[in-house]
Amino acid sequence: MTTGAVLDRLGSLDWADLQDRLDTDGVAATPPLLTPQQCAEVVAMFDEDALFRSTVVMARHAFGEGSYRYFADPLPPLVQTLRERLYPPIAAIANRWAERLGERAFPGHLAGLLDECAALGQHRPTPLVLRYGRGGYNCLHQDVYGDLTFPLQFLVMLSRPDEDFTGGESVFVEQRPRQQSRPVVMRPRQGEAVIFPVRHRPQRGARGDHRVQMRHGVSAVHSGSRHVLGIIFHNAR
Repeated sequence: MTTGAVLDRLGSLDWADLQDRLDTDGVAATPPLLTPQQCAEVVAMFDEDALFRSTVVMARHAFGEGSYRYFADPLPPLVQTLRERLYPPIAAIANRWAERLGERAFPGHLAGLLDECAALGQHRPTPLVLRYGRGGYNCLHQDVYGDLTFPLQFLVMLSRPDEDFTGGESVFVEQRPRQQSRPVVMRPRQGEAVIFPVRHRPQRGARGDHRVQMRHGVSAVHSGSRHVLGIIFHNAR
C-alpha cells in the first residue's frame, strides 16, 4: 500500500481554516485524505485477524450495535503514516487550546506523546476500524484510555454514503454549561476525515475561556455496511 498520495494530501491541508472551524463549531471536516482504493484496502484489513490486538462487539457491553477492532503494533504503514503525519499540526491546535484552558502542553511529535503514555503504563495502540451493518449504531461516548488523553482525534470514512450504506451519520453532542446540549451531525464522504474533541474544547465566554464537554456516536445505519478508520493518538493502558 503506497503512502505517497497520502503525504501529498496531508501537505495540502489548510490547518488555519481547520483550527477556525474547530474553534467555532467544535468539529471540522477535511477534504479526502484517502483514495477509494486505499479505503477499500483498509476495509479489507478488518477480516485479517493478525493485524489486530483486540475486537469489541458493542452489543456485549451495551455500547451499541456493530464491532470494532484495535490494530496491533506494528501498525499497517498507511495507518502509521496518518497517525505520525497528522499529529504535529493537530498538536499545535491542541496546545493552543491547552494554553487557553490553563492545561498541560503536549509534545510536538508523536514519539514524544507515546513515550509519555508508556511512562504511565499506556502501551497499547488505539487506532481502530469500525464496522456497522443494518441497524448498527454507537452510543454517545468519549475515547479515554488512561491518565493521559490527547484532546483531538480523527475519523476517516471508508465507505460511500448513500451507496454502501444509508443512515449512519456521525453525531457530536456539546454539553454547554447552564444551557441545553447542542447536537452536530456530520456526513463525511468516502476518504474524508472529521476532526473532533476526545473530551472537551475551549469556548469563549463573558468571563474568559471555559471547558465545553463533548461526546460522539453514530446514528442507526438503515441499510448496507459502514466502515470507519479511527485515528486516536494516545495509547491505552
